[in-house]
Amino acid sequence: MQINPGAAEFPHRQIAAQLKAQVRRGDWGPGERLPSIPAIAEMFGVAKQTVQRAVDQLRVEGILITKPGSGTYVRGTRRRLNRLSRGRYGGFRGYHTDLAARYKQQLVSVGRAPAPPEVADAFGVPDGTELLCRRHLVRTDESPVEVGASWFLPADTTGTTLERAEAFGRPLYQEAEEATGRRYVTATDTISARQPSREEAETLQIRPDTPVLHLLHVAYDAHRKPIEVAQATWPGPMTTLTEEYKIPAPAPDQDPNPGLILA
Repeated sequence: MQINPGAAEFPHRQIAAQLKAQVRRGDWGPGERLPSIPAIAEMFGVAKQTVQRAVDQLRVEGILITKPGSGTYVRGTRRRLNRLSRGRYGGFRGYHTDLAARYKQQLVSVGRAPAPPEVADAFGVPDGTELLCRRHLVRTDESPVEVGASWFLPADTTGTTLERAEAFGRPLYQEAEEATGRRYVTATDTISARQPSREEAETLQIRPDTPVLHLLHVAYDAHRKPIEVAQATWPGPMTTLTEEYKIPAPAPDQDPNPGLILA
């Protein structure tokens, strides 16, 4: 292990690249602890602060995790998120049982709450308007992987089952359709990357400087009126978004002059 003092790349980035290469080779497997920061610093002949910057970089990239009082470990398999919001509807408007087996959703709270700006904009109401909010947390056996919320207009939900602080045993959209008498017809997903709020970082058990992916999902009825606005936030370095779709075949060549008859 060595760095090139004359290289244009910063020393901590050179160290990070070499540590990453060792992980990819399998020198350290998932869940295995790396040597201590002082030990790695001695291997490279650099200051401990330089190694710490390299470890911080790989932690943000989702390759390493640091357990206070224990050490630095290789992270396990990245969470492959291949559903976005459309997975909640299923190919036949049904629940994906394989997702239910891998991810456990916990209802955190149900009640009126001020709408954040992006939710208020989606519904076309002023910021801070009191809406019905159903908050949830999704976990795997290892850790929390998603914080989210579903928002509804009180005019649609007052006196319905959506106000109950209970899970329904079926997808939320099915309960919402029955409760509101409105059918989900179209939806839009907007994904962005940002820094987490303090509450998100604490809930997802990530450092405050770890980026997150944030989804805003808006479901509409046949009149293009929003029924539900849902939010979901995932730890960015541990999440990959994968979607499979068909590519249209080339259109057959067409006669540029369909009305012209050649003799």
